[in-house]
Amino acid sequence: MEQDNSTGYAALRAGAGLVDRSRLGRIFLTGADRRGYLQGLLTNDIAALTAGTGCYAALLTAQGRMIADMRVLELGDAILLDVSPHVTETVRAHLERFIFSEDVDVRDVTSERAEIGVYGPVAGAVVSRVTDAAVDHLPLFGSTRATFEGSPLLVVRSDEPGVEGYDLIIDRPAADALTSALIGAGAVRVDENAAETVRIEAGRPRFGQDMTEDTIPLEAGIEDRAISRTKGCYVGQEVIIRVLDRGHGRVARRLVGLSLAPDAPVPKPGAGILAGEREIGRVTSATRSAALGHPIALGYVQRDFVSPGTEVRIGEASAVVASLPFRATPDGKH
Repeated sequence: MEQDNSTGYAALRAGAGLVDRSRLGRIFLTGADRRGYLQGLLTNDIAALTAGTGCYAALLTAQGRMIADMRVLELGDAILLDVSPHVTETVRAHLERFIFSEDVDVRDVTSERAEIGVYGPVAGAVVSRVTDAAVDHLPLFGSTRATFEGSPLLVVRSDEPGVEGYDLIIDRPAADALTSALIGAGAVRVDENAAETVRIEAGRPRFGQDMTEDTIPLEAGIEDRAISRTKGCYVGQEVIIRVLDRGHGRVARRLVGLSLAPDAPVPKPGAGILAGEREIGRVTSATRSAALGHPIALGYVQRDFVSPGTEVRIGEASAVVASLPFRATPDGKH
């Protein structure tokens, strides 16, 4: 993906960038047993959530492979899940399938509610100009209820695109007016290329692109964010614990950053990563980084090649394994 140096990229880094997140799936769980029910299915500690808090988690098969990743928000009277759009129905059906005697109701509310992200160092000021939400002291995944022109609004502290900001969740009929108000308050629309560039620079994997149904969370490096080591049992835990405790966290492959020379082409997703003549992995996402001035990529490599500084090749272009998130040095190189 070539970076177009859009004003949206600059807004995410120095202002307030507006990202339409309505394509995400939203699943609503109500009922007194909702936290305990999800506690046995998701990788993070859902039972510990209180009203206005949330976390990042994954839903796994018994073999420890991902069905989906998601953001979990406890609202006090319900739980709201944000999931990748192409697995929304899969997740809804999976959650519904395992309800037996629990007081839990699962509903897909994607078509009912829109989600607008405002990210960047000025995002809080923009949100405060438009809504009555007190956002300054919200922790990550924290949420607060507010209103916009009489419509109920949920404001969530978020770092989903790799830069901090807020997600605003509102009934769909009010979404266009909210978007216009945010732009009037200083937010700048962000195109998909700019949002993807910031995400890749942050080393933030996306389900359906950098993570799939064949991925174990440890391979994608999301264990620190998504997995609780202290909670009780959940589906897939045995595999995760076996790798963490007996295998010392070593997996056959791992998602890494890849840094290329300034004149190298941006690699395509699926491009082979080579060590000598041996293919050791595949690229999953790539862009030309505006901050670094050269192409960067995310990709899986075999575990013997994950150390930063390891020299590899993508096509005819030389590349170096890089730590995530990508960071510039004083000379502008990674």
